[in-house]
Amino acid sequence: MESLHIQQTKTSPEIILESDKGLAEIIGESYPENAMAFYKPVFEWLSAIQTAGKQIQFRFQMDYFNTSSSKVIMDILDNLQKYHDKGGKVEVEWLYKEDDEDMQETGEEFSSDLSLPFKMKSYK
Repeated sequence: MESLHIQQTKTSPEIILESDKGLAEIIGESYPENAMAFYKPVFEWLSAIQTAGKQIQFRFQMDYFNTSSSKVIMDILDNLQKYHDKGGKVEVEWLYKEDDEDMQETGEEFSSDLSLPFKMKSYK
């Protein structure tokens, strides 16, 4: 199980997966050509972390994402919820710019379907 850092591009976010800390971060804008293919390493990392029984802290700091990326984010959250339901320790942080009501509302909508620890945090 290796750590992974994917640099941000014009159409895809920065992804940081730190295996030793159980920390995952997705930062920026997400509208890649094929969202499922782009996020495949995230699901592989999640599977490895969960198999190892590690605690997971997942941080989203998104400025924008398209519909296909939204579906993938829901899949990631569903994956984390299933791990939580099996007794895995999971914490999700949803960071949004303090003046970005759309991203705040999106985080609230995502969290409303989940029972795992989900923190909303604004930043300047």
